[in-house]
Amino acid sequence: MSTVETKSNSVFQRVLLTFIALVFVTFCALGTKITFSGEPQLFAGTRPNNLGVHAGQLAPCPTTPNCVSSQSQDAVHQIAPLTYNSTDQEAMAHLKTVLQSFRRAKAIAQTENYIYSEFTIPVVGFVDDVEFLLDKDAKAIHVRSASRLGEGDLGVNRRRVETIRTKFMDVSE
Repeated sequence: MSTVETKSNSVFQRVLLTFIALVFVTFCALGTKITFSGEPQLFAGTRPNNLGVHAGQLAPCPTTPNCVSSQSQDAVHQIAPLTYNSTDQEAMAHLKTVLQSFRRAKAIAQTENYIYSEFTIPVVGFVDDVEFLLDKDAKAIHVRSASRLGEGDLGVNRRRVETIRTKFMDVSE
């Protein structure tokens, strides 16, 4: 074996060992974060301060496509509200049951006509804020689901609301 090949192998081995060490340190750091917090929160972001009900409305979606809302007027963000035929109290109780069926959903705030939950995406810990507002007159529950970070969400928020809708209809029938 030539001296050049030996040096090349030696450099490659050092680079490979450095890479493995960095991966190991990253996993250890992530493991520590998971161990102490119970969930990885690398990309949790900060809880928005505009959530809740303002003048009978949920917060509007930002211009980014990582949000859906049944109160939105534009096609990119628009999604249908949940509908029900039961009493208002039964509908909200059904919705709470549905939300509790999600492993990574955490109830943050609840009133008789409003629910706010955080959904955490596994491994990296992205957090989405999901709100529900009861509209007694329309026999509907308005919904808003938005990612805290990033531009796009690969349709995660829309699929989540549709999954909630399916479970809600199964529970409320």
